[in-house]
Amino acid sequence: MHKKSRFERLLLTVLVILTVFFFMAPIYWLLVTAFKYGRDAFAIPPRWLFFDFTLRNFQEVLSNTQTGRFLLNSIIVSFGATALSLLLGVPAGYAIARSGSRLLNLSSYFFLLLLMVPPVAMLIPFYLIMRDLHLLGSYISLIILDTVFDAAFVVWMMRSYFADVPKEMEEASLVDGASHFGAFWRVALPLSVPGIVAAAIYVFIFSWNDFLFALMLTSPRTKTIPLGILASFSAVGVNWGKMAAMSLFAILPALIISLFLNRYFIRGITMGATKG
Repeated sequence: MHKKSRFERLLLTVLVILTVFFFMAPIYWLLVTAFKYGRDAFAIPPRWLFFDFTLRNFQEVLSNTQTGRFLLNSIIVSFGATALSLLLGVPAGYAIARSGSRLLNLSSYFFLLLLMVPPVAMLIPFYLIMRDLHLLGSYISLIILDTVFDAAFVVWMMRSYFADVPKEMEEASLVDGASHFGAFWRVALPLSVPGIVAAAIYVFIFSWNDFLFALMLTSPRTKTIPLGILASFSAVGVNWGKMAAMSLFAILPALIISLFLNRYFIRGITMGATKG
């Protein structure tokens, strides 16, 4: 086995540090800005360490009655889209993986193609459809549109994941008298929990962070947290401190879910990628 030289280890360490800095710098900026007064937020050069500490931005965000509404709307839409995407995508992925039909396997690439379509290209047609169905401004319109893209990802991922589950275990269950649905429910599904959790995390985060669809399809009553952040921007300028505080509230739920389910997410992604 090739032993890494001191230079290679040093280079790898530097690359890791630069990568961590690249991804964490915006989060750090967001964090410190949320605790700054306006004069420090606009200071040039930026004050990264030494500034007057304040909780006023968080007080303004928490005292705003709309903040709770934004969070509740995001929770409803994200959990709704996640549940619907899994309900449609998991059985479809299993059916494609176990069908043995070339036509169905070929059709799975349709879902991959759908993921390549820019969401903005489908926005106007969906807007017109929801308008004709009188669903504009409702939770249902946003959940359905998110599900179109989310379910496609779930189907593609679960197809690969179910392909890794040994068929022999399901066949043994069938020999013992189980139905095909019973084999799926009692054998394939429990073995695929990491993949389902990984898909659910992706779908939840995608729906939680969605801005474009929410901007076009929601009403003031159903606005989600990304649109709440937009409220920090006005004609007279940007309240950077309030925007940063609201952004921290926005990323907190997705961050907590990802941290608690991180091991399932990594296992699901790696196992689902072993077969295509």
